[in-house]
Amino acid sequence: MNITEKIIARASNKNTVSPGDVVFGNVDKLMIHDVSGPGVIKVFEEWSKRGIQLEKVWDADKIWVSEDHFVPSADRISAENISKLTDWAKKFGIKKHFKYGLGQYGICHTLSHEEALVLPGEFYVGGDSHTNTTGALGALAVGLGHTDIAYAMMHGRIWLKVPETMLFKLVGKKPPHIMAKDIILKIISDIGTDGANYKAMEFAGDVVSEMSMEERLTLTNMTTEAGAKNGIIEPDAVTDEYIRQRTANPYRPVSGDDPNYLEEYTYEIDKLEPTVAKPYSPQNAAAARELQGVEVNKAYIGSCTGAKLEDLRSAAQILKGKKVKIRTEVLPAAQSIYLKAMKEGLIEIFMEAGAVVGPPTCGACCGAHMGILAKDEICVSTTNRNFPGRMGHVESQTYLASPLVVAASALKGKITDPRDIAK
Repeated sequence: MNITEKIIARASNKNTVSPGDVVFGNVDKLMIHDVSGPGVIKVFEEWSKRGIQLEKVWDADKIWVSEDHFVPSADRISAENISKLTDWAKKFGIKKHFKYGLGQYGICHTLSHEEALVLPGEFYVGGDSHTNTTGALGALAVGLGHTDIAYAMMHGRIWLKVPETMLFKLVGKKPPHIMAKDIILKIISDIGTDGANYKAMEFAGDVVSEMSMEERLTLTNMTTEAGAKNGIIEPDAVTDEYIRQRTANPYRPVSGDDPNYLEEYTYEIDKLEPTVAKPYSPQNAAAARELQGVEVNKAYIGSCTGAKLEDLRSAAQILKGKKVKIRTEVLPAAQSIYLKAMKEGLIEIFMEAGAVVGPPTCGACCGAHMGILAKDEICVSTTNRNFPGRMGHVESQTYLASPLVVAASALKGKITDPRDIAK
């Protein structure tokens, strides 16, 4: 079995599983945030009308709550949702609640690894489609809808069908101008946004072995944009070092054993160009140099995909000592990352370049608040989606790119390959 199958077998107390099997898996960790949480609470309220009462959650210590999508509160409804979620979490004894304005908080898919809330080998479910991100740690990380999250929260288990697995081998020597974002955009452009529907996307190869954990997280994050059930990377020494820097809690890593794959793809990364996904799909990719005449109104460095510490470092190396030509926003993905970036001098670099540095939030990425796009505005962004209206007006446009490309574009005011910025 491959790693996805082995984790499912462990979670379902079976010796073996095969693609297509339907099993009930015991959940190790569960997450809700300020958008999915109120939706889950509504499910419980509807069940209550039918006589199904939630007396207690299955394990309050294994559930955590993130305030990230509508913080700072965008409007009255957002504020009331956070208040409602806070009261509910207190009622059921959920102590891992990362609240805006009370120390560490941030984007849920960042906290999952930044706070070591999910460990290798675990079966983790979250009320958000980009829960796949945490598969970079060697966990089975799956996004679920409100009803499934409510069931898992009540019973500590959930059904799933064992997915077929696609293997992506990344080989060669990764050039300094190439980031994981370029790689995953290239893969999605090849297989399409439905190319991995209800399948697992596993990444391996020399390039992956040499990647930092934060770069690996970008790969698995965007498996969602290919329709994948989950993205995953087998744990190794890089994984262990990353986890041990954050927790001493024991964990049981899983690796594949005589694995079988539906399909195998090999990518020679040293031949890859800095890549940009044009509107209105992550699969609509082109080389950055092919788009160098496209003028943009805004550069956005943020989100679970593009505002990890290494993402900020990459952007800062381009922006240092220079001035941006367009509206540029930098939002670190978590308060802890913000603090580290400040201590390293990155925040000063961004602000001296003319950028605005804001609090961790999903607001602009999901087109909710904190910098949404107006009609006809064009943004180059480190985020993960660019369908119509994703970052604001339905007639705005978003180009997806790596932090290096976004920073370079901010300096030129148009889509720019980072190799074309004078040192």
